[in-house]
Amino acid sequence: QVRLVESGGGLVQAGASLRLSCAFSGRTFTSYVMAWFRQSPGKEREFVAAIDLSGRNARYADSLKGRFTISRAVVQNTAYLQMNTLKPEDTATYYCAARHHARGGGEYDYWGQGTQVTVSS
Repeated sequence: QVRLVESGGGLVQAGASLRLSCAFSGRTFTSYVMAWFRQSPGKEREFVAAIDLSGRNARYADSLKGRFTISRAVVQNTAYLQMNTLKPEDTATYYCAARHHARGGGEYDYWGQGTQVTVSS
């Protein structure tokens, strides 16, 4: 069973940077596409970024391109989300997700518990 544990959230001022981490365990990390989502109170969960098995290809929500960077480190079995120039509207609970590369449909099967990011103005 895949287990995902996020860390790195916190309270920061607008303009600051944060790096979120997602520790993966239970299966072979390199067989899973990794992604980040976020959810703010009263809003639906939204896609942030995803990265392929190799770590060379990533895609982002259009509104976040240029500020957020997703990456993965095979040795550490960890996915990261580097967030720069944070804005108050980035305030949300950020979730790490994983799906096996052979799974069709694009749905993510495994989710972390979330880490809170709060950006003050």
